[in-house]
This record gives sequence, C-alpha cells and structure tokens, in this order.
Amino acid sequence: MTDDAGGVSARLHVPIHLRWGDLDAFNHVNNTSMLKLLEEARVRAFWKAEEGESAPPTAVLNSGVEAGTLTLIARQEIEYLAPVPYQRRPLEVQMWFGKLGGSSLEVCYEVFNDPESERRVLYARSTAVIVLVDAGTGRPTRITSEMRDAWAPYIGDPIRYAHR
Repeated sequence: MTDDAGGVSARLHVPIHLRWGDLDAFNHVNNTSMLKLLEEARVRAFWKAEEGESAPPTAVLNSGVEAGTLTLIARQEIEYLAPVPYQRRPLEVQMWFGKLGGSSLEVCYEVFNDPESERRVLYARSTAVIVLVDAGTGRPTRITSEMRDAWAPYIGDPIRYAHR
C-alpha cells in the first residue's frame, strides 16, 4: 500500500463498528469517542488473541497487569478532517508504525469509512506514542525481538499533520 508520502509500507486494516453512544448532540462521533475507537483498534491489532479468536500477526502482547508489561500512552494527537456520521457499516482504521524505539513505539492511524463505500472519506489521522512499562517496577522495558519482528513489516512514514 502507498502512504501519503509516496513510500511503500504495509498497513493493518481494522474494522471498528460505531455505537449509537459514540455520537454527540451534533449527530457525529464525539472527539472523545474517537479516542475510544482508536483504542479498540489498537487492542485488536496488538493484543494476543484468546483461544478460538483470530488476530493479525502484530498481536504479540499479552493483556492485563499479570502479563508483566503494560502499554501506556505517553502522547496522542488527532487531526479531524471530516465529521463522522453514524453508520451501520464499520469504519476502517488503518494502522502502521511511524517509529520503533527502544521501549517506545509511534502508532499511526487513519480512520476511513467502510472500504466498500461508494466514496472513500478520510475522517481523521492520529499518532500515539506508546511506552512499554514493567508492571512491577513502573519502569520502561525494552521492545523484545518478537515484538520488533512482528511490527517491522508495518513501519512507514510518520504522519505529517497539515495544521501545525
């Protein structure tokens, strides 16, 4: 897939359904609900599946405090490009990594309407910096070779925001 900068990078494509409660008084997805939708896409993309579930190859993290490693958001930025109306078909959240550091990663998102829609709409772009933290000590922990191997095919150009 080609990204906005013209470089080639693989992207995860995660369908996320809207809930009626995601809308605000203006009849579009509320800005705080967008954070929840991105969170849901991130969990589906990176947490290991339970038995009987399917998950993408990037799903290498164990969930929960007992797993030993926490994923904490250090920073998040969203650029809203169009209001998201309620729709029964799922949104498509495309995800890739703008950067893999020692204990942190930059997750990039673009939120579109359903890929089968007559006219494609890019609703929002977002970047989240996530830090891996040891649950026992609260200190950052290194990205493992398993994580790096699973995530490396999805490294692409970071988002360049239009309104900075």
